Amino acid sequence: MPATVFKSALLASIAASGLMIATAAQAQTQAQAQTQAVAAADTSDTSTNDAEIIVTASKRAATLQDTPISVAVTTAASIEQSQIRDLKDLQTLVPSLTVNQLQSSANTNFSIRGFGNGANNAGIEPSVGVFIDGVYRSRSAAQIGDLPNIERVEVLRGPQSTLFGKNASAGIISIITAEPKFKLGANAEVSYGNFNALIVKGSVTAPLTDTIAFSLAGNYNRRDGYGRDLAQGIKVNDRNRWGVRGQLLFKPSDDFKLRLIADYDNINENCCIVVNLVNGPTAPAIFAIGGRTGPIAPFSYTENNNFPSSNKIKNFGVSLENDWNINDQLSLTTIGSYRGVRSFQNADSDFTSADLIGENRNQTDINTYTLETRLATNFDGPLNFLAGAYYFREDIKINADLLYGKDFRNYANALTGGNYAGLEPLLGVPTGTFGAAGQGRFENYSQKDRSLSIFGQADFTPVEGLTLTAGGNYTDDRKRVTSNDFSTDVFSSLDFVAIGQSAFMIPPPFSSDPRFNPLLAFQPLQFLPPFLNFPNSVESGRTKDTNFSYTLRAAYKISNKLNTYFTYATGFKPTSWNLSYDSRPVLADLAALTTAGLNKPNQTTGSRFAGPERSEVFEAGLKGNFEGFTFNLAIFKQTIRGFQTNIFTGTGFVLGNADKESTRGIELDTVLSPTRDISFNFNLTYLDPKYDSFPGASTFTPNFGVVSTDLTGKTPAGIPKFSIAVGTNLKHQFTDNVKGLLHIDYNVSSTVQLSEGLPQYRTQAESLNSTASITVNDNLDLSVWGRNLTNAQYITTIFPTTAQAGSLSGYPSQPRTFGVSARFRY
Repeated sequence: MPATVFKSALLASIAASGLMIATAAQAQTQAQAQTQAVAAADTSDTSTNDAEIIVTASKRAATLQDTPISVAVTTAASIEQSQIRDLKDLQTLVPSLTVNQLQSSANTNFSIRGFGNGANNAGIEPSVGVFIDGVYRSRSAAQIGDLPNIERVEVLRGPQSTLFGKNASAGIISIITAEPKFKLGANAEVSYGNFNALIVKGSVTAPLTDTIAFSLAGNYNRRDGYGRDLAQGIKVNDRNRWGVRGQLLFKPSDDFKLRLIADYDNINENCCIVVNLVNGPTAPAIFAIGGRTGPIAPFSYTENNNFPSSNKIKNFGVSLENDWNINDQLSLTTIGSYRGVRSFQNADSDFTSADLIGENRNQTDINTYTLETRLATNFDGPLNFLAGAYYFREDIKINADLLYGKDFRNYANALTGGNYAGLEPLLGVPTGTFGAAGQGRFENYSQKDRSLSIFGQADFTPVEGLTLTAGGNYTDDRKRVTSNDFSTDVFSSLDFVAIGQSAFMIPPPFSSDPRFNPLLAFQPLQFLPPFLNFPNSVESGRTKDTNFSYTLRAAYKISNKLNTYFTYATGFKPTSWNLSYDSRPVLADLAALTTAGLNKPNQTTGSRFAGPERSEVFEAGLKGNFEGFTFNLAIFKQTIRGFQTNIFTGTGFVLGNADKESTRGIELDTVLSPTRDISFNFNLTYLDPKYDSFPGASTFTPNFGVVSTDLTGKTPAGIPKFSIAVGTNLKHQFTDNVKGLLHIDYNVSSTVQLSEGLPQYRTQAESLNSTASITVNDNLDLSVWGRNLTNAQYITTIFPTTAQAGSLSGYPSQPRTFGVSARFRY
């Protein structure tokens, strides 16, 4: 669909909204009453009754108990009490959610039930979809900002396809912010903590007329770095981000409303600290040229780089939602949005004080347009349905450069005993050519994604208490990708096999054997060979994926206190492209490329893209709501066929598909409230994952190289068997105007292997968090808080160190933070 069509559709939606204003009926329907119940739900206090938590996971407002989906709900009160600052912190309250911060502020990976991907490579769509006020956020750079005025966060576990136009193969994180109110209100928060952390948040809402209300919210988050670059004498891993969010609500009647939202976030940080885990055989060469690697002390939070990292992100957008109760039985919702992300990164990717890599820049621009329309019924009879259509358009442009620094030539000489430069006169190359500063690779990618979905779901109640549900989603996704990459690295363009034949008269096949052709010993130093661009006469640079996903469910209300359900559901994620210099043609195309004369010197095969993911889940649930005790239990088996894998080799990314990966599991969420002033929660996730079939997997060797192997029957790395979150709230009324609250939550996961092929590297994540607060006159909170109070230390991710064979690097967990806060509500 061209841009003009999208704009016309959005204008038509706005025009239709004007018609709705003139014709909307005044009667208030049940659906509208439910929506008001959501707005009226008290999220400022921890409920002792699960029925009081209203969610919209099923696209209809309902209590958590009556929602037949495995969903974890985090209220605004829980977010405040646990000092949750962004989506990365949310995992401490939701044990089935895992969030990893990678090499920059723009790269965060979300996993639910062990399934997740999408960071590090803009061509990879996430398996876990993130929606904010119904608008899909397609990349992690558009997801991690500090969101003010959150009402609640719903984490939907398992594939979701029939209620969200944008299909999600592993799960969904749905963030709901507060609507403007027709009553003056305001809140403000100031927090100060260690590392000179200063957080300021505030919002105001008020009516402009009898039918128009507005809200304006802002946030500022700044903190000194908790790491230190010893070579530069500066702090790293700081926080420096701010944002603003404005809303207009037009509500001429109880049956119609328009909600306009605009937001802007800005991040400018030196992130993320990389620690040295293994100093390989290249370390003496780095020391010989006067460079330093990071110390083998991961939790000293120190590194040695020769220039600071840059992470500059601008994330902005606008959305328009209209909700119209056409009559007592039909309601129509339309959401149109535009989102933009501008991300710039530059890092010293060799992670040493030697100037091996002079620049590693990446400028990524993403423009995303969405349009969704849903029609829902509210019939008195046994049948109700929801039907909708969803259009998604995204344009991605990437410009990236990796340049050699002034020390690279000397480094290569040190590794080869001077033979790197010694090859120049032997091959008739001018002195100073090989490894000269400024040589490197220059990358340009463009991806255009157009996707259309038609989805719907019907609920049939043949007898009281029993609801049968069937739904489906048909998706048509088309991507068109182009590259314009080139390398100026002269040394990497040399074909040592051909040179051995022509210059040294080594006949084949001996010219391809390092025992007879000594030039082949230099191939590991050919980091940046010429690139075969696409599309070309063999590779089209296009993919088209179509899929029909569906959901079948039976839910039965055993009593007013006990519900059960059984679900079979499928999900889908389309092809993801490898938009990096490691994008290589597949082996099956090699012969055709050779015939067409397109092969480049030193060209290898690999992956241009990873094929689609198709997921399915069998799930049975039981939800209970008793006096002082609530629980939600889910037992499931979830499978993803074609799970998209993405492994970092030290110089690039290799994409692939696991033929079949599955996990059996149990999720249990409980709340025990013996009195209104005391509550305890216990949340458990148990996972038993395995690769059912994965021949040809890319894994690490003991010396951190990458090889192809068969992982069939093996346990996937990085997925903990047990994840547990426990917490308590203890309240006390000191006087009529003063009350206190002590909140404690603790999250721990079982030990996991960090990467495939490296069983010796294991980690265990945990976090103890607490807040003690005093509330005066119900509008002033004074708090003392701390996160990771035990100062638990663990490595979150490991990877081969760039251009240093045999070395290993990783990302350490965040140290203990603590501080004080003051919050005022009006």
